[in-house]
Amino acid sequence: MRRRDFIKAIAGSATALPLATRVRYVTVSSFLLTGQTTGAQEFKGPTVGVILQGGPWYAVLDGLRAGLKQLGLLEGEQFILDIHDTQGDLKAVEGAANTLERQKVKLIYTVATSVSLAAKHATQNIPIVFVTGTDPTAVQLVETIPRPGDRLSGVYFPATEITGKRLELLQEIVPNLRRVVTFYNPNNRSAITASNEARRAARQLGLELIERHVTSIAELENALQRFNSNEADAYLGISDAMVDSDIQAVIDMGKAKRLPTMVTEPSEVAKGGFAAYSADFNEAGRVSARYVRQILAGASPADLAVEQVNKLLFSINLKTAKHIGLTIPESILIRADKVIE
Repeated sequence: MRRRDFIKAIAGSATALPLATRVRYVTVSSFLLTGQTTGAQEFKGPTVGVILQGGPWYAVLDGLRAGLKQLGLLEGEQFILDIHDTQGDLKAVEGAANTLERQKVKLIYTVATSVSLAAKHATQNIPIVFVTGTDPTAVQLVETIPRPGDRLSGVYFPATEITGKRLELLQEIVPNLRRVVTFYNPNNRSAITASNEARRAARQLGLELIERHVTSIAELENALQRFNSNEADAYLGISDAMVDSDIQAVIDMGKAKRLPTMVTEPSEVAKGGFAAYSADFNEAGRVSARYVRQILAGASPADLAVEQVNKLLFSINLKTAKHIGLTIPESILIRADKVIE
């Protein structure tokens, strides 16, 4: 079975259940994802515990795998990944991190700022390599960029910082844009920072930002079901891993309501999102492979300076644009890194 088909099968099984009965997180053994014959119980080398929220964050994991392979580390022979997809539940992140530390895996690899913070708070001694979309010093993941201190280091890319630019692009593309809606968890530090940036940009651009607070996937899905197309002219994605883990529901709502959706990652545009302006998640994962290799070799995260990945991508889905009745100006199309027709 192909890796993505396997993941979809798992996700589909979980979605089919009532929300109250869904599992808190899905653990996927690396050999099932890669098709290798070496399972977690047979493998005697180091295990890397991976925690992510699903959705577009798997692009980071794809990059990690590619980066480790480029560095000469073969999965299933020199390391194995124990992947925990927590499906937007930060309590499940804490549980997964605590379990992985008790199991004495070599290190924990976290994807997204909220996941990294939850894993840090739930553990005591285990090294953590993170990939985040927020300056890790601003949310107190590390002490400084050149000298992280403690047991965490990794890679960050601009996500919260470019929220205003996403709003600018929306205004360029969508005629007569006046009101923009966003959904986020008000308990997420990255989402708070991004919403502040969105609010500031909206004031400068003369737009109204409509903020909908959701603290769980259930609340998000209920808010999407209740949303009326007369409430806003477009959707703006901000830095919230929980919302991104259920981004297909947001995209489907946008298409049903004929609402342009400015999402946060190129793979979300491939799934039907209208447009995205974001960092290259795959590249961030590839760069982070160096940290994993060095820690597996015995290095301390405290001695590994955090690296910023600045590669940004602008993507547009012309199929979605046609579906919602928008014509994209040629001046916008020539600026896009990827156009889906």
